[in-house]
Amino acid sequence: MKKQLLGITMGDPAGIGSEITVKALLDKSVYEIARPVVFGDAAQLRRLAKIIGADVEIHTIKSPEEAEPSPQRIEVIDLNVVPEDVEFGKVQAICGDAAYRYIAAAVEAHKAHKIQAIVTAPLNKEALHASGCPHPGHTEILANLTNTKNYSMMLVGKNLRVIHVSTHVSLRRACDLVKQEREYNVIRLADETMKLMGFENPRIAVSGLNPHCGEDGLFGTEDTEEIVPAVNRARSEGINVVGPIAPDTVFHRAANRNEFDIVVVQYHDQGHIPLKVLGFSSGVNVTVGLPIIRTSVDHGTAFEIAGKGVADPESMLVALQIGAQMAKVRFANELV
Repeated sequence: MKKQLLGITMGDPAGIGSEITVKALLDKSVYEIARPVVFGDAAQLRRLAKIIGADVEIHTIKSPEEAEPSPQRIEVIDLNVVPEDVEFGKVQAICGDAAYRYIAAAVEAHKAHKIQAIVTAPLNKEALHASGCPHPGHTEILANLTNTKNYSMMLVGKNLRVIHVSTHVSLRRACDLVKQEREYNVIRLADETMKLMGFENPRIAVSGLNPHCGEDGLFGTEDTEEIVPAVNRARSEGINVVGPIAPDTVFHRAANRNEFDIVVVQYHDQGHIPLKVLGFSSGVNVTVGLPIIRTSVDHGTAFEIAGKGVADPESMLVALQIGAQMAKVRFANELV
C-alpha cells in the first residue's frame, strides 16, 4: 500500500510559509510516513530554496497522484498566483488571495479523492480580508468549502491537547456560546479525533467557564446549567469524560500529572495560552469535524523574519506527522 498523500498549502507568500515548507520537506523522515505535495507557487519555493541554500528540485506536477517526492525533489501543484519578487513581510491583498486559492485547490483535490489530508502553512488575516475573503481564518474557510456545520479547533502540544468550544469571537460572545448542545458536540469531536490519533479510550476533561466552575452559582451558572448536562450525556454514551474542572487546575492535571489526554476549553485564549506557554514552536492546530484531515502550524506568518532564512520548521514537521497518522487511521483501507 502506498503512503497517504498530504497536500501542503503554502500560506501567505509574504510570510514564512514557503520557507518552513521547504525546510520541512528536506527532512527524510517525512517520506517515511507520507507523500507530500505542495499547493502553492513554484517560483516562490525556488526563491526560498535559494535563500536557505537548499539543493533541492522544485518539480511541478498537474495532479497529486503523479507525485514522486523525496528530500531531493519537492512536488508542487503550481498555481502561479504571485510574482516571483513579491515583497516579504508586508500585508498584500494579492497574497491573501493566493493563500485562499491554495486552500481551495487542496480542498478540490480532496473532493476528487486525490489527497487524504491538508497541512496548512500560516496565512495573514488582514491580507485575507483585503483580498475580499469574508472568513476570519483557516478553520472557517475549510468549514465553508466543505459545507461543514459542526467543527472545532484542536491544538496539540508536547504535553497538552485542547479543543475549543468557541474560537474567533469576542470574549463576551464566547460566554453566550457555552450551551449544552455545543459542549456535547465538542466532547464527541474530541473523542473521535483522539481515536484517529491512536488513543483507544481518550481521557477527556472539560474545563469550566467561570472561576471555580461558578461556585454553585455564586460566580455564574453556565457550568452547572450547560456544561454538566453535556458531560453527563456524553458519559451515558460511553465517552470517557469528566468535568467541568476548574480552569486554574485542569491544565496542570493534564500537562504535568498526565491525568487527561485532552481538555475541552471554553474559548480561544483559555486553550491557546497554556499550550503556547508549554511549547510555542512545536504546537499544531487541527480542525476537527471536517470530511478531511486538516493539520496546521500553530503560529503566524512571522512577517518580521520572512525571507531571512531563519524560520523554525518544527511545527510544520509535527503537523505533517500528525496529519499522516490521522489519515492512516481514517483512510486505512484506501489505496492512493
